[in-house]
Amino acid sequence: PPASQNNEQGSTLRDLLTTTAGKLRLGSTDAGIAFAPVYSTGTGSGKSGRTMPNILDDIIASVVENKIPPNKAPKINVKSEIKDEPRDDKNCIQDDCSKRYSDIQYSWICDRHVLWLRDHKNSNNWKLFKECWKQGRPVLVSGMHKKMNFSLWKAESISLDFGNQQADILNCKDSIISSTNVKEFWDGFEDVSKRQKIKNGETALLKLKDWPSGEDFKTMMPARYEDLLKSLPLPEYCSPEGKLNLASHLPGFFVRPDLGPRLCSAYGECVAATKDHDIGTTNLHIEVSDVVNILVYVGIAKGNGVLSKSGVLKKLEEEDLDDLLRKRLKDSSELPGALWHIYAGKDADKIREFLQKIAKEQGLEVLPEHDPIRDQSWYVNKKLRQRLFEEYGVKTCTVIQFLGDAIILPAGALHQV
Repeated sequence: PPASQNNEQGSTLRDLLTTTAGKLRLGSTDAGIAFAPVYSTGTGSGKSGRTMPNILDDIIASVVENKIPPNKAPKINVKSEIKDEPRDDKNCIQDDCSKRYSDIQYSWICDRHVLWLRDHKNSNNWKLFKECWKQGRPVLVSGMHKKMNFSLWKAESISLDFGNQQADILNCKDSIISSTNVKEFWDGFEDVSKRQKIKNGETALLKLKDWPSGEDFKTMMPARYEDLLKSLPLPEYCSPEGKLNLASHLPGFFVRPDLGPRLCSAYGECVAATKDHDIGTTNLHIEVSDVVNILVYVGIAKGNGVLSKSGVLKKLEEEDLDDLLRKRLKDSSELPGALWHIYAGKDADKIREFLQKIAKEQGLEVLPEHDPIRDQSWYVNKKLRQRLFEEYGVKTCTVIQFLGDAIILPAGALHQV
């Protein structure tokens, strides 16, 4: 009978299983259950009337009521009911999907670990994205800035509209957070002479701490919010109204993660005082939800100690880049703005162990409950990345994000910027 005919309905999965277990016995095919079976138990086909969903109901009820460990549940051969589908995703990666998706402009970068969709306007992008996404691979989509109102995202425009706001600012060199006027941050965004100095006279490397974020973003910046939403890549997945954006369709009683959007703004690191790329504006960490990060503006800093454009390119070329990214660096129409290092979620334990090992080598106290990834206390520099590969076999995926690039990361992927 349908669930509506039962007075006893569970509000949680545990309640549902418990109420079901009280009404169903293993071997029974006609007891009332708390939820309707998917298929009927008719015998018109001449075979047994106990179809697949009923068998599963019996097993669930048996495990719940009799506390049978799952590995002790009755073994039932259901091969005739379920057919394995071919794993097109693996085949797709191996044959480069060239036959199935010949109408999509794409490439593989980072040893075929990252899918690069080069034409943001192609309405079929989501089909290839799906193949890549179900394997937990990051995706890069180029050209998103061409859909946006560029004037809204200039540093001077944001400073003019919101300069009187107060916000938390992180100095990435000493990890000190202070509250200051937003205008002070934006005044130094492209003019190094106007940036704060720290105790030893070095120029501060500042980052606005997720200002603004979530509902504040929508309320404070409605025009920018709408501009962002209409420009999201792969709207089937990334748009709040996307049919494949599962988080947007969760029932109201679910506790959702903060899905943003949030504005991430930081000074560039390519100044003479930071020679070894030992400092990041975002340390190594993991997000609890999938993330899409669009580079909407790249400022060109001026002032003493700032590397020239050729100097910036030279520094980036020192990274472990694949040929396609090196080719993009030489394209004068492309403007690089952020350097990403990405790791697969499956490597998290190895990376955690490695960082704890390095901390002990450096004489730092390592408490049992300390998690260097959760605490976001490390930026893994080039020397450490090399050791991580040599000692643990974990290879870094290095991606340069150019103006207009959207980087889409699956939940659980580790990254630093």
